[in-house]
Amino acid sequence: MTSMETLLIKTEHKFRSLVTRQAYSKGEVICEIPSDNVVNKANRYTVQIGRDEHTDVGKLAALNHSCDPNVILDTKNMLMVACRDIAKGEELSFFYPSTEWEMAAPFICLCGASNCIHVVAGARFLPLSTLENHYLNPHIREMMIELLNNTEKHLTGLSEAKQ
Repeated sequence: MTSMETLLIKTEHKFRSLVTRQAYSKGEVICEIPSDNVVNKANRYTVQIGRDEHTDVGKLAALNHSCDPNVILDTKNMLMVACRDIAKGEELSFFYPSTEWEMAAPFICLCGASNCIHVVAGARFLPLSTLENHYLNPHIREMMIELLNNTEKHLTGLSEAKQ
């Protein structure tokens, strides 16, 4: 298995990014996601791994968001995996809503992808038509289903109240 040693944090103009020191093929495991420090509240150095669980990801905190990412963070198996071929020296990025339900600090996306979501606030705020085009971790899928079921119950209740 590959390790964090193949990853390098670059800082340019006060912005950090994570680049790879080697090439990866689609489906190849890049590294494990650290899980030594699991907390119940998110911060800028954590990734959501469950409904109320976030893990401090160390060096992986330098991963930037992209609407057209080259890696996925698989929180079920705690692995970072290439979702397409990646060249040596390429910046690594992932789709933040694939792990984050509701972000504490939403931001404007400047990735430039044709499928850009423009505002990164978490999966909760995106339509299913957008989410279905991305890898989603189990906790995000479960929370989305719960939200849809609650919305259906609420709409049914409104309809019955009008009758």
